[in-house]
This record gives sequence, structure tokens and C-alpha cells, in this order.
Amino acid sequence: MRMNKTLKETTLRFIELNGFEELTAVQNEVLKYTSKQKDVIALSKTGTGKTHAYLIPIMEMINPQSDKTQVLISLPTRELAYQVYQNCQPMKEVFPDLRIQLLAGGTDKKKSLSKLEKAPHIVIGTPGRIRDLFVSNALRVDFVQMFVIDEADMTLEFGFLEDIDAVFSHMVKDPEVLCFSATFPEELSHFVSRYLDHPKIVQVTDRKRDPRISHVLINCKHKEYHEVVYDILGGFKPYICLIFANSKDEADRTYEYLNEKGIKALLIHGGLDSRTRQKAIKDLQSRKYTYVIASDVASRGIDIEGISHVISMGLPKQLQFYMHRAGRTGRNEKDGTCFLLYKEEDLPSIRLLNKKGVSFTAREYKKGQWKEASNPMKKRQVKTDVDEKQIVKTLTRKNEKVKPNYKKKKNQEVEKIKRKKRREFIQAKIKEERKERYRMNARNKES
Repeated sequence: MRMNKTLKETTLRFIELNGFEELTAVQNEVLKYTSKQKDVIALSKTGTGKTHAYLIPIMEMINPQSDKTQVLISLPTRELAYQVYQNCQPMKEVFPDLRIQLLAGGTDKKKSLSKLEKAPHIVIGTPGRIRDLFVSNALRVDFVQMFVIDEADMTLEFGFLEDIDAVFSHMVKDPEVLCFSATFPEELSHFVSRYLDHPKIVQVTDRKRDPRISHVLINCKHKEYHEVVYDILGGFKPYICLIFANSKDEADRTYEYLNEKGIKALLIHGGLDSRTRQKAIKDLQSRKYTYVIASDVASRGIDIEGISHVISMGLPKQLQFYMHRAGRTGRNEKDGTCFLLYKEEDLPSIRLLNKKGVSFTAREYKKGQWKEASNPMKKRQVKTDVDEKQIVKTLTRKNEKVKPNYKKKKNQEVEKIKRKKRREFIQAKIKEERKERYRMNARNKES
């Protein structure tokens, strides 16, 4: 095992239990600064090993003999919190006396910590539930040494800043803060300046773990999304296929439709009760289902190996969520496919994704065969060059009488032709952009 020999034996054991032969780029970089007790901002893509980028430093600093809570890990959704909790379980094989507590929706607030005689060493939970337990004096944070804020951009987006602030502002001993985020929106800079002390920014390119994803456009035409999902399922054999809907209603509708067609699928979204959602996560982890229908509450809360295909039923309101959906597949040097089912109103957003580097092919599945389809990303050829025939005619026109400055006048005529064509081109582009803007605004009003 090629590993940093300066790590503690207990940490190396934890890494071995996870089956890692070497640390990923983000894990190495974060560890470099946490060993010096520095605050860190880690910008990492899905699948780069970012969860263990903070679990490994936690193994280095945790003291299971203490009777204090030493680590607080905040995540925006209960699914994410549950999965991190599961990832922590090998720690208990190394430290049998280690106490790890999950604080997420669906558990009785009063009973969450009452069954423990001593404070947990590590607390993992959603911001709201952590705050609830802190306010009720069931959780003490004044001895916390490391505060991890995972999925920081989503934490801000979901409006959890007030919950974070209520807990953080009462930490008597300033903890080491590790902030993990897929993106760095402008709002995050205010968040960082408020909670982190001269943080080290970690942003590494791990080509070995870059997703290998083919993005395929499927035109819905006159059909509904769930109908097209059923139509294309016969065209590939997935190991696990995630089907993302833009709303709970769309997810329910797709689940019911596929069920009627005899396709057994797993449903997971925020509208389900906690017990059902927890069971769904366990069923997904045990790979009982090939097809999983989810809303975006799970697009960054599902971290399961073996997802070979993703189907996105339209585009989410925030385009970066499309990349989070697609990023569920094509991981660990395996190929993945993301089918984007689109309608006419999705085209402006698809073009924007295309400009940001997402390369789409267009296909259709008919009569049991895949065929190439018309690709909306191939721009219509707008004639930008001037009318060469008209220019040639102007330049070769016979002059019965050579007038003074005739060359200058001919050049002026050529320039006039060019300006006219240029004006027509610009007007056409303005008209096209207005149409796209109108479609985008109409779509936003509907949503």
C-alpha cells in the first residue's frame, strides 16, 4: 500500500479497511494543511474522494478516551448525513470505544442523545437538527476541535446559514474549519470570510478520477418525460440507472407509470417519510434495484458505486445540478452515459451547457434500434460573408467613361454592400437571442 508513512498506525488501518491503495489528490492536499491545523476550503468534484478527505484528518486528531464532543460534521440533507455516518463506521473497528452520533430528520429530538451516557466524539447531522440539539442543551460544542461544513454551496442555497451561525458563534474554542464545496458561488466568499481564518484553498485536478460521461440528447417531441423514459429503457442494460425528476410529483408520476408497465423501480425524494427514505437508501446501497427514480434532493446525496446510466427528465432550475446528476456515473475510470430528455423550452439552457464545455450527441430509439438524430447544438449556418457575386459585379462593371476617383467610388460601393450584409447578420442574431430570452423567461414563470 503506497501511503504516507507519517500517518498514525490507526489512520493507516482505517485507510486499509476502506480498501484504498493510495490517497486521492484532494485527500493528500487537505491532509497537508490539516496536519498544520489550518482552515481549508476544498473545491472538489463528485467522485474525487472528498468525504475521506476530512475523515482521514479526523482519524489523525480524534481522541476516543476523551469524554467531549470533538468533531462536528454538517451536511445539508439527511441522505448525505446518513451516508457520511455509514462511511464513519470503519472508524469504530479501529477505535471500539469511539462514539459517533447521527443527527438528522426522522429521529426523536429528545431521544437523539439520551441513549448515550457520554457525549459523542463525532456528531454528524443536518444544520437544523444540530441547532435543535444545541439549543435544548443536549449537545455541547465548546470543546469541538474540528468543524466540517460539507456541500457548503448547497448549505447556503437551502438557507441553513442561520443554523450554522447559531452553533458556530457559541464555540468557545475556535475549531479548525474544513469547508467542502463543488462550486464557489459569490455568496460563499461572505460565508468563508465570516467563519474561516485565512483558509488554504485546495483545488486540484485529478484526471484519474475525472468522470467519463457521454451526454446524449433525446428529443421528447410531443411525449411526456415519463413516457420517453419508458421508451428508451429497452435500449440499454444498466447496472444501476438513476432517473432524475425536477419535482416530487414528476418522480411519483414516473414511478407509477413504470410500475404499470411492469418495471420495478426504487423511489426516493423529500416527500417520503423518514423511515421510507432510510429504507430506500439501504435498498439502493444493497443494489436491490436496477432503476432508481429521484428528485434533486438526492442528486448530491447518492454516492453508490456501479451507477452506469443517468436519465435527466428535463433540466433543473439551476444548471449546475445537471452536472451533479450526470456526475453520479462515469466514476473511477469507468464509462457512463447521461441521457438528457429535452423539450423545445430546454434548448437555451442546453446551449449554455454546451458553451460551458458539455458536448452532446443526439440520438433516438426506434423499433429496437438507436439512430442518430438531429442535433440542436449544430448551429444554423447564418451567412456572415458578404455577397461575393454582387461585389464582383460591382468591381468588374464596365465604365464607358472613366470618371475621376472611380476606384474610390467602387471601393465605397463595396463597403456599402459589406455594411448592409453585416447589419442583416446582426439583426438576425438579435432576433434569435430575443426568442431564446423569451422562451427562458416563459419557462421561469411556469416553474
